[in-house]
Amino acid sequence: MSDTINPTGQGSVPGPEGGGSHALKGDTGAGTAPETRGRTTISDSVVEKIAGMAAREVPGIHKLGTGMARTLGAVAERVPGSRPSVSRGVKVEVGERQAAIDLDVVVEYGVSIVDIAADARTGVISAVERMTGLEVVEVNVAVDDVHLPDEEDEEDDGGGEGRVR
Repeated sequence: MSDTINPTGQGSVPGPEGGGSHALKGDTGAGTAPETRGRTTISDSVVEKIAGMAAREVPGIHKLGTGMARTLGAVAERVPGSRPSVSRGVKVEVGERQAAIDLDVVVEYGVSIVDIAADARTGVISAVERMTGLEVVEVNVAVDDVHLPDEEDEEDDGGGEGRVR
């Protein structure tokens, strides 16, 4: 069995032929930059939350999610102790260095959908790239509905007066 000498001077590490162990890869030692000493992985749910928060900050976006997802989310949020889902309406694919993001949005009536989509892309790309270091290769925006000024939100039932007592 052969050994690979650990450059940090902390003993030796069994080589690849030593029963399944692997030799050290990359630079190591006290003089090596910290960012090269290890691997960072970012889960899809982290990117979904970042993208969801950034998209919700765009003026003119009323809500995120398709009609069914919003309805189910409204029911789930009524359960005591539950919290709204930040990632509703957001789907992502995350690779080692890149991410692709899909948004399902409801826009306010009267806003320019083209401008809202551009603002959403800009905000989401900026937030995800700044916080994760991933390159965002695309942000697809699907406008699923338009919120009219006189429409009540399905979540805003609030116990108001109904038609029947």
